[in-house]
Amino acid sequence: MKNKLSKPAIWVSLILTAVIALSACGGSEPTTIRVASKGFAEQFILGEMYALLLEDSGFTVERKGALGGTPVLHESLINDELDIYPEYTGTGLLTVLQMDVMSNPKEVFDTVSAAYKEKFNLVWLDPAPMNNTQALAMTEARAAELGITSFSDLAAQASDLVLAGPPEFVEREDGLPGLQAAYGGFEFGDYLAVDFGLRYPTLLSGDADVVVAFGTDGEIFANNLRVLEDDKGLYPPYQVAPVVRQAVLDEHPTIAEALNKVAPLLDDATMQELNNRVTGNGEEPEDVAREFLVENGLISE
Repeated sequence: MKNKLSKPAIWVSLILTAVIALSACGGSEPTTIRVASKGFAEQFILGEMYALLLEDSGFTVERKGALGGTPVLHESLINDELDIYPEYTGTGLLTVLQMDVMSNPKEVFDTVSAAYKEKFNLVWLDPAPMNNTQALAMTEARAAELGITSFSDLAAQASDLVLAGPPEFVEREDGLPGLQAAYGGFEFGDYLAVDFGLRYPTLLSGDADVVVAFGTDGEIFANNLRVLEDDKGLYPPYQVAPVVRQAVLDEHPTIAEALNKVAPLLDDATMQELNNRVTGNGEEPEDVAREFLVENGLISE
């Protein structure tokens, strides 16, 4: 006489088989990756690029938006409240690790990458060649007229010129005091303390000869400005890269492959143009990020 399973036993067997099959496939729910950024145009663009690249690779992405500045985002990573955000190597070196200034981009990246891994179990993925460092800029016409291409050139002629920048620049260690200590000179004829958003209008109106800038500002692209060379290396490089929790990469190593694809494409000129589309033309960061990735064949439309 053949053994027969009861109906309850049959149902239990079927359920167990289904559970085993799902486990073998890695589960039925897609992994959710939490992506955030700081609160300005460049970060919005980069954060959206990361989100789109991850989605194209099959991940579900929770966009956390602009959570705050470096301290907030860094703590969110450490406390498992966030998985990825774009950070700058110079910020990691000076603000988070509080190390001395270095001027060699590879040395800075290697130092920051090793320290983040050791101290926080966080990973820096590939850095982009762009450098959003603090800078000084002039109109091309005025710089050519005075023969100024570098900080040293500017230091020698500063007494005849007007500098425009945020009020705190005259007191910050990496502002005028730092410039004067590193280069000598830098005693400007006048300093116009203006709101952050009025720096470039003040320069373009002719009220100032020089403006406090950042290397990937969209206004540099829009107005063909000359960014002066920091020839003595006062400021460290500020290359951008995704910072990711090691635990997330251990579980999903394809995240690195997905995000590293965009890094080589983001040089200064490209980032200036993308930023200008948001800050100058009023486009949405999401649209700018998607169009860039599609045009470069990194995601499908």
